[in-house]
Amino acid sequence: MRTLIRTFFRGLRLVLAPVMLVSEKLSTPQAVERSPEEQARVDEACRNLALYQFRTCPFCIKVRKEIARLGLDIERRDAQLDPDHRRELAEGGGRVKVPCLKIAHDDGSTEWLYESDDINAWLHRRFAAADHARAA
Repeated sequence: MRTLIRTFFRGLRLVLAPVMLVSEKLSTPQAVERSPEEQARVDEACRNLALYQFRTCPFCIKVRKEIARLGLDIERRDAQLDPDHRRELAEGGGRVKVPCLKIAHDDGSTEWLYESDDINAWLHRRFAAADHARAA
């Protein structure tokens, strides 16, 4: 019975994966516009970030949409298909759970932020504040 259930869900994932990816492409928002100088500063700050993800995870898709909306160039690391990224996530973050944002701080410390809502809130606080201040 367990094998039957596992096979059913694998098949379901195979059917739904393309639908989820196409839906993501069609519903991803336009990026905020920044001056070239401000975008360069944002791009530089993003070099300290990496998103550990699974391609078809709905919570990862949610974070990728926020990344796109904020116009961020964050490295994406597939923890499902790449064994090196999976190992890094397990060793660094303590568990293989996605999405997970790896934040390398200037003082050399590393923070592993889990949960899509927490990641999106952190990204919004870090990168949308300047956009709101400029618009006001």
